[in-house]
This record gives sequence, structure tokens and C-alpha cells, in this order.
Amino acid sequence: MFETVIGLEVHVQLNTRSKIFCSCPTSFAEHQNQNTCPVCLGLPGALPVLNKEAVLKAMKFGYAVNATVNRRSIFNRKSYFYPDSPKAYQISQFDVPIVEKGELWIEDAKAAAKRIGITRAHLEADAGKSMHDGAISKVDLNRADTPLLEIVSEPDLRSSDEAVLYLRKLHAIVRYLDISDANMQEGSFRCDVNVSIRPKGSAEFGTRVEIKNLNSFRFVKQAIEYEVERQIEAWEDGVYEQEVWQETRLFDTDRGETRSMRGKEDSADYRYFPDPDLRPVIVTDAMIEEAKRLPELPDEKVRRYTEELGIKHKDALVLTAQKEMAAYFEAMIETGAPAKSAVTWLTSELLGRLNKAGVEIQDSPVDAETLGRLISRIEDGTVSGKGAKEILDHMMEHEERDIDALIEKLGLKQVSDDGAILALVDEVLAANADKVAEYKGGKEKLFGFFVGQVMKASKGSANPGKVNQLLKERLDA
Repeated sequence: MFETVIGLEVHVQLNTRSKIFCSCPTSFAEHQNQNTCPVCLGLPGALPVLNKEAVLKAMKFGYAVNATVNRRSIFNRKSYFYPDSPKAYQISQFDVPIVEKGELWIEDAKAAAKRIGITRAHLEADAGKSMHDGAISKVDLNRADTPLLEIVSEPDLRSSDEAVLYLRKLHAIVRYLDISDANMQEGSFRCDVNVSIRPKGSAEFGTRVEIKNLNSFRFVKQAIEYEVERQIEAWEDGVYEQEVWQETRLFDTDRGETRSMRGKEDSADYRYFPDPDLRPVIVTDAMIEEAKRLPELPDEKVRRYTEELGIKHKDALVLTAQKEMAAYFEAMIETGAPAKSAVTWLTSELLGRLNKAGVEIQDSPVDAETLGRLISRIEDGTVSGKGAKEILDHMMEHEERDIDALIEKLGLKQVSDDGAILALVDEVLAANADKVAEYKGGKEKLFGFFVGQVMKASKGSANPGKVNQLLKERLDA
């Protein structure tokens, strides 16, 4: 039996307006090589100037994960050449990063909590982008020197599921902090996975293999599972030392397998040394005070939702997994909708329809205030739950948002008048005298039959609660 050991290096593009060492805009999706200057092109004599906003965003992250935020940190030159890195080195932090020794807690489906250590989070400059078109390769340097925060975990993860839980939690935190859009498709939240195996009970780590640049939770899970299986097979076949060596691999998403790219460098290969053009970063008391002003983060929201609103723990996890989801939920309950009803209508009814349509919560055609008003009409008996679902379906397809007008238009107003419902009850009981006798003779399961008949007679407009109450009173009389 083997144990899997996983550590993650996550690269988060910080959403500053300008690059980390120059004033070029970070909107790199514009015309190729437009947002460049002598600094981010690495031209001789150009001097970098550190972006204070990038430092503040890194500090915010540090305080959010209970880390040490160093008052003094250092930028280094990391020597390696890539075609899309014009300097032939990267400016990064090595010996003294801005953030170190943090933690993040994950929870599995059984609500078992596990602490994952965060070794460090350091600032660095991103590379440009290579584009390959047949035999021709092009380089776009708009992205060069975009600020990155590289977040390095301890090797505390033991499965692909734990790795995905950690990444989802990390993704949520940087979005709540508003330090990155964390768009995985655009590469602003991407991950390198370090994987090894060892016999269960062994204290020594196996040979670590790095899988580079994964940009979806699904691919992270698939890549880890393939690589673990590859390493176990090599061990069992007696060729572990020949086939598993310290290297960087890529994940072929079409074939679902990892492939060798190159040997993995050690820190000595990068020849780190302090960048001579950048002085040590010294953060001020004012910067610390500003960085410590954090929004309510996912774990805090979960506690508040469960303790103050009485929401189930598993539902609170769903609501807080996305910043937009939590905001939508809170806007619903601000309309006066009961929290538990709001949870059901958001997570079951609305999300079901959005998922079917392939729409994210932030693009929902039905806004939170409108859904909250619809729930209020269920609560006050104006419309039934079934009728409300019809209204929600209608709003998914049409732009009408006046709930009361829709109830009238669609003929879904619920009858709650005792006299009108009693007339229907008496009519149904008179038409089914034989079944009434059976009910009174002990066949109480027939009660559901009577309810169905009254609802049918009312064409679904009778208040079910009133029907049950008045029907029982008549039958028990």
C-alpha cells in the first residue's frame, strides 16, 4: 500500500491596474506587444520601480491565511531563459518572501477538517505568452511583468480530492479579498502540482515530479490520479528509479496523461542573487493597518450562517464557495425572505435552472431581490410552491419581474379563504361518501386521496395548508 504526497504551487495574477515594476497597464488581452516599455522589455539601463498596490494585495492574502507578513523582504533574480521572458531572468523572491508560514483549512464531504500548511507566498513578475502556429512561433509581451503571487503549500495533501478542496478554498479566498479575478480559463489562477508516493508508514518522501501549468480543477484531479498510478506501477514493476525521476511534466488534456518536458531544476540551478536594481521591501505601519482590513471570508461566513441563521453546515459551504453566491444569498434575505427558504430556492430551484442553461450565478436572469420577493409571496400564502416554480420558469425566459402582476397574469393566486375551500371540501366529501365511511372506519391513508381531490377541484389554486386543516376538521367532526 502506498501513500500519495502532494504539494501545490499556485500562481495568482494580482488585479493591479499597472504591472509590478512599471506603469504599463495589465490589460494584456489588447493588441500584441502594445502594453510594453523599456522596463518590462528588459532593455539596458531601464530601472524597475515596485508597485505598492501589489505589495498590499500580497499582505492582505498573508493576513487572511494567518501567516507571517514580513516587514522586510527581498527581490532576487532567478536566472533562466524562456523565449517569452526577454530579460533571461525573472524577478522573484527567494530567501525572504513577503509572506510565510500560513495555513488553510479544508473540509471533506463528512465535514472533517484538515489543516494544510502554506510555506510561503512571494511576489514575482509573470512572463509573456508564446503562440505557436505551425512552424512559426510568436511572442506577445503584454503579459510580461504582470504581478504574480506564488502560493506554495506544504506537502500536506494526500489525495487528488484534497488537492481540489484546497484549490477551491484558495480560489474563494483570493476572490473574496478582491486581489485577483482568479479566472482559470485566462490563466490568472494556475497551478503546478508536485506529486510523489511512498510506502504507507514511511517517513521519507519519494521522488517528486512536478506537473506544470494546470488551469482547471478537473485537470488537476485527472493529472494527479494519472501520475500516482504511473508511479505506483513503476514501483511494483521494479523500475521506479529508472522511470520516476525529478522532472517537470505536462498534462495532455486530450489523452489524460502526463508527459516529460524537462529535468526539474533545483534552486542552485537558478543562481538566485538579490536584484541589484531593487532595494529591500520595507512595509510601513500604515500599510500593515490597511492590509489587515479584511472582508468577511468564507470560514467566517460559514460560522455566521450556521450559528445566526440556523443554516445546515453543508448548505453554508455551498453558499460561501463563491463570492457571488454568498452575495446573492445575502441580497435575498435582505428582502425579508426566511434564510432556510432562501437556501432551498437558491441552491435547488435557481441553481438547477442556471446549470441547465449553462449560466453562472452572477449572470442570472433573475436577480436576488426578485427571487426574495417571490419567496415572500409563498410565505404569505399568495402563491403555492408549485405556482412559484412556474413563475420562476417564466422569468428565466421573459424579462417580466413584477411578482404580483405575474401571479395574476398566470392565474396562480392561491385561494386561502376558508369559506371557498370549505365549499370544495364538502363537495368532494359528498361525492365520495363510500370513501368517507372507509376513512372513518380506520382507513386513514385515504386522507391523501381527499386532499388530492380538493386540490384538483380548485385547479391547484387552494392553499394546501388550509385544505389539510379544513379537511381534517370535517372528517373528524
